[in-house]
Amino acid sequence: MTSPSITTLAPAPAAAAKPAAIVPTGKTACVVGSGFGGLALAMRLQSAGIATTVIEGRDKPGGRAYFWEKDGFTFDGGPTVVTDPPCLKQLWELSGHDMADDVELMPVMPFYRLNWPDGVNFDYSNDEAGLMAEIDRVAPGDAAGYREFLTYSAGVHDEGYVKLGTVPFLDFKSMIKAAPALAKYQAWRSVYSIVSKYIKSEKLREALSFHTLLVGGNPMKTSAVYALIHKLEKDGGVWWTRGGTNRLIAGMIRHFERLGGRMIVGDPVVQVHTVGNRVTEVETKSGFRERFDAVASNADIMHSYRDLLSGSKRGKDYSKKLARKTYSPGLFVVHFGLEGTWPGIPHHMILFGPRYKGLLDDIYDKGVLPQDFSIYLHHPTVTDPSMAPPGKSTFYALVPVAHMGKLTVDWDEIGPILEKRILDEVGRRLIPDIHDRIVTKFHYAPADFSTDLNAHLGSAFSLEPVLTQSAWFRGHNRDDLIPNFYLTGAGTHPGAGIPGVVGSAKATAGLMIADLAGTGT
Repeated sequence: MTSPSITTLAPAPAAAAKPAAIVPTGKTACVVGSGFGGLALAMRLQSAGIATTVIEGRDKPGGRAYFWEKDGFTFDGGPTVVTDPPCLKQLWELSGHDMADDVELMPVMPFYRLNWPDGVNFDYSNDEAGLMAEIDRVAPGDAAGYREFLTYSAGVHDEGYVKLGTVPFLDFKSMIKAAPALAKYQAWRSVYSIVSKYIKSEKLREALSFHTLLVGGNPMKTSAVYALIHKLEKDGGVWWTRGGTNRLIAGMIRHFERLGGRMIVGDPVVQVHTVGNRVTEVETKSGFRERFDAVASNADIMHSYRDLLSGSKRGKDYSKKLARKTYSPGLFVVHFGLEGTWPGIPHHMILFGPRYKGLLDDIYDKGVLPQDFSIYLHHPTVTDPSMAPPGKSTFYALVPVAHMGKLTVDWDEIGPILEKRILDEVGRRLIPDIHDRIVTKFHYAPADFSTDLNAHLGSAFSLEPVLTQSAWFRGHNRDDLIPNFYLTGAGTHPGAGIPGVVGSAKATAGLMIADLAGTGT
């Protein structure tokens, strides 16, 4: 079945590019889940002539990039930071099309405004003169150290992202080959440790290390390889999709269907059937059942093995191994629409709390709900007023919290309390009469991630991105024992974030296309 929600996401603009001929291979594939990783994989497979079906369990596509429309406001579930646009544009170029026909990207400047409790602001961007002026103002004496850090970030970007970001790690030998480069950049150290090597100011250390939180990593533990994010943003900028991140999902689906791909929405997969060591059929809740030559899962990695492959020995065995791994934290997100506009509040803000390391310890190690928090504040209407009715503004305030395996609270009870505390803090620091201006609001907790997205422990970013769970140590793009079952998305290499999951799709597509053509290994 094809959900009517697909055709109502946005009107299709007239195509301007001459398409390349798609040569059917006679092979079929199914992608379970329509997050960025799943759709990017489906677009690659369909462009290669493999008849591809995407099956999405929710009523709308997008995975974590879900959206809600309430009282005239559009609320994106996330992610909201688009970096490395070329990795997305390539998905259209494969078939001779132009992404601009379906998606409009808008630059965001500054990338982020960082704010501390003492009232200090730091505008973070790739405007070289502006950034150096900010460093001189907030962290005098650290300009030279920053330039050294930038050199480090550029080097680890080339090794970790350009060379290895779309390469599947299928055996330990591949890890051994990558070891010299990882050792050169001291990958065993944390991002915060590497930043501290070059930077003296605690504020600037926080400014240059917080990015790992956007992919589920603790700056105090996540491999220094993730310092590449700074270079990624510096070179490619930070972007917003006009109409919301959901418009990027809509554009991807529009192009996938243009190429002949099939979408099934609102019908969750309940079983991926196997015979021997191969997957054979996919079955959904409605009773739909179809045979495919290959199946890839963009679903949560634990859900993929424990539930979807529950009928196989491999599913049972590997899910036990996955249960012993560590997972990224959950998120608590307050979506709210306000009366009025705030041109002085930028698109992205980080409102740091009074603690940095201590707060991270509470979230990642102790599993407690602290009294203080840091807030990621998203204000899309300052860039794109279409996200709210005229004269109104759309926001969300996000705080990391421990996942449900560590923080066992009743979110129905705690949610409203935490929601008020977060809105109170935003009000105290930015919008004094925030409660009087609220038109609509709701929150989204780890329990919702678990229920809606089958996220193990309510984790927002799947496996924690530490060195011992990266590359070969992460879920493999092709299963070791079921050679026509594949993974894409945050649980596999290289990890979470739009560039990460789109990179995983490229790595997985290369394997699937070669395997289905009979040229794979």
